[in-house]
Amino acid sequence: MGEQKRKEEAAKNSTFIFEKKNYTFMLIGVAFIVLGFILMTGGGSDDPNVFNPEIYSWRRIRLAPALILIGFGIEVYAILLNPNKTK
Repeated sequence: MGEQKRKEEAAKNSTFIFEKKNYTFMLIGVAFIVLGFILMTGGGSDDPNVFNPEIYSWRRIRLAPALILIGFGIEVYAILLNPNKTK
């Protein structure tokens, strides 16, 4: 019986490392990263002998990598965020 009681107390005392605010920012960061990779797709050619200059479009060269870097920045912020900090 003592073993079961200790496990129940440990379960009551266990807490998550992050809180809801952290997870919200993490999901936003993941959304930015996924959107960046989606914007980076396409632009290829079915025929390997034909060059498609669309692969070097502004969307694939500038916008998509910027969104991915912003997403990683949001992820770092979400990890370092202390939701219990009072102002």
